[in-house]
This record gives sequence, structure tokens and C-alpha cells, in this order.
Amino acid sequence: MTLVLDGCSVVTMDPARSEHTPGHVVVEGARIASVGPGAAPRGLPDAAYVDARGCLATPGLVNTHHHLYQWLTRGFAVDSRLFDWLTALYPIWACLDDETVHTAALGGLSWIARTGCTTSMDHHYVFPAGGGDLLAAEIQAAETVGLRFLPTRGSMDLGRSRGGLPPDDVVETLDQILEATASAIDEHHDAGPDSMLRVGVSPCSPFSVTGELLKQAAALARDKGVRLHTHLAETLDEEAFCRERFGCSPVEYVESLGWLGADVWFAHGIHFDDVALATLGETSTGIGHCPSSNARLGAGVCRSRDLRDAGVPVGLGVDGAASNEASSLIEETRHAVLFARAIGGPDALTVRDGLEMATLGGAKVLGWDDHIGSLEPGKLADIALWRLDTLAHIDIVDPVAALVLGTPPPLDLLLVQGAAVVRRGELVGVDQIDVAQAVRSARTTLLRRAGVIS
Repeated sequence: MTLVLDGCSVVTMDPARSEHTPGHVVVEGARIASVGPGAAPRGLPDAAYVDARGCLATPGLVNTHHHLYQWLTRGFAVDSRLFDWLTALYPIWACLDDETVHTAALGGLSWIARTGCTTSMDHHYVFPAGGGDLLAAEIQAAETVGLRFLPTRGSMDLGRSRGGLPPDDVVETLDQILEATASAIDEHHDAGPDSMLRVGVSPCSPFSVTGELLKQAAALARDKGVRLHTHLAETLDEEAFCRERFGCSPVEYVESLGWLGADVWFAHGIHFDDVALATLGETSTGIGHCPSSNARLGAGVCRSRDLRDAGVPVGLGVDGAASNEASSLIEETRHAVLFARAIGGPDALTVRDGLEMATLGGAKVLGWDDHIGSLEPGKLADIALWRLDTLAHIDIVDPVAALVLGTPPPLDLLLVQGAAVVRRGELVGVDQIDVAQAVRSARTTLLRRAGVIS
């Protein structure tokens, strides 16, 4: 079937950064057939025309860092810094199983779809013994919602008794981790051009995994041809941990273990000095910038302008819902621009820089930019159509400024691979009320297991 978005403003993110006001987008099946200025050609065979006047079409937003299981633990430790926040929540997360993770993922993915997201990764690193197949549980949730998905098989093997931060009952052995990670890739990863599902490898952080795990995880990922991800340089506490334990900075530490390159991206990346920035740029190592979570935990403000100037691929992430209760990718775009300007002045990031990070930048960080991230003929039809003719936005002259600086606008249509996931603000494949009730029930179950409630 052919679908035509007609009469909207269009931001393509193509190499020329073309914009059309008005313009049109023609979708044939799963891919974009044409994009251009003015009215769409009439009389296309078997075509459904959408009157998109008053709307802005952008590439679908790409979420480069998330922890979906945290959807069930929002609102805890709201005034804590990272290490205290983790310490408070680890005992609850130790009670997760595949049913609670599936429900959490269904809630989290449903909501970020409502905020314009067409592709999301997930960094799941808590695997309690006997909890079932947690990665498969969230993959099933992504299929239900209809989002493109890159779950990463996370891990922790450095428990408190060996100098790490997590309690010993939520860590695994090195052999368990490597076997489970290889199995997850073999079972789920699809490297094909129309893939809706890819898998990555993601030990949790320098303070929760051993150097041997980082080294062997990198070797495994490269042998399998998948991407590598971890947290890095999120807090000054982490900086102090690395210098005390390893005698070097976080970037120097991971570099010594083979963790730099175009197949690697780090979450947060707040506390980099100029030398680290240059190293990341030279190696094309990516960053998933999470401005709201960074602010919620008081971790700091990422040097996003300096990262981009150094040639570092930068995308945006909502991070886990327990450190970003809003979990809105379009809000991350706004916050990324505003926080950068707060420390670097009004020219630190433009509104189009922010939208680029949320779309093509995120696609590049995930290694998917050859198929998604821009509206170009031949690319997969992942498209967000935002309504800008309501009271909140109608008099904002620049449609990109309206989207990025204004309140989040109504999402009129969200296409993933040409299929509607959101239509007129409502999810197509799931019932939001049913999901909300399931989330409430799963949260109660989890908190009772953890002894937080009776």
C-alpha cells in the first residue's frame, strides 16, 4: 500500500538538511518512496492520502539509552545521587522475573511511542536467579507495541564483597554471562536490511563489572558482529572510583580493555576532559546523552557541544524511568538544547542540532543510520507527524522551534516501517488503559516480593 503525507512541513535530516514548508512524503510499503516540496502528486495507484496540513513530519525519534524494567520503580529515592539511588533500588530489582519485566517493558515502550519514538534500545543488566528469560520478555513487548528494538544483554559480575557497588545476589559469574549473552545474540539478533530487532552486549559499568568481563564481552561482541554499550563518566564518584582502583580516568580504563571504536557507545558521558573528548572523536565512539536523568540525579551536564565539535556521534536517551519519570524523548530534545545553552550560551546548540541528535544522531549511535534517522527515498518509513496547529503552537513561526522549544505537541501519526503505531495520539496495537492496569498490578507484585509493602 502507498501512504501519502500531504501538505505538512517536512524536516528530512538528509545530507543537505533539506526542509520543505509545505511538503510531502510518499511511503510505499515499509520504505520511503519520495520526499519533496509542495503538494504530493495526485492519483498515485492504491494510495491513501493523509491531509497533513498544520503538521510537521520528522524522522522518528531514536532512544539510545533506557532501562525498561525500571518502569515499575518510578518515584523512589527522588532526592538521591546515583550511588545512593542504586543502593536503594537494587533490593527491589533483585525480585524481578520475566512477567514483571514484560509488563514494565510494555508500559515503557508504549509511553515512549507516545512521545515520538520509533526505535529504542534497552540496557537490561539485572538477571535474578530463576527469573526466567527476561530479554525475551521485553522483546515480546516491543513486538506488541510495534517499535524497532535493540535490546542489549547487560551484566554485572562485581558484587559488593569484591569491591563493587551491587549486592552479591544480583550479580552473575563470568561464564554465566558470556554463555547467556552469546545465546541471546544467536536467538534474537537480525542484521538484515528490514530488521526490527538487533541485539547488543552491555556490561553495566566500571563499578559493577570486572575488567575481565569488559575484555571478554568486547571480544564476544566483535566476534558476533554486534554493538557494545555501557555506562561511563556519569558521576564524579565514578571518576574517583576509577582513579583509586585503576589509576586512570574512565576513558583510559575502558580504552585499555578494547572499549573504543565505531561499534561502541557510552551512556551519559558527562565528566570527560579535553583529552577524553579527543580520544572519543578520533575513534568515533558514540555517546547516549540523557539530560533529564542527569539532572534528576544531580550528576551534571554533558558537554554535548564539545562532543559534537570533536566528531563524537551523539544521540539522546530517556534513561530508566526510575531516574526520569517523564520518559519523553521529545522532552529530552528540548532539555538537551536548554541545558547546553545554560552552560554554553545561546549558540551552544541550535534547535536543529537538538532534533538531529534525537533522530539521525541516535540512529548513528546505534549503527542503524543506513536505514533510519532521516526521511530519504529508500530508507525505512519511520516517521513522526506532529500537530502544530493547536493553541500551544500555532503562532510559533519556525516549526522546528515549535517542536523543540514548545510544549510537546500532539502526535498525529507515528509510523514504524510504514505501519501505524500511534494514530491521533492513541496507541494502535495496545490498549493504554489495560497496560496501565497491568503495570499497577506488576508493581504491587514486585514491591511485595521485595518486602517494601505487605
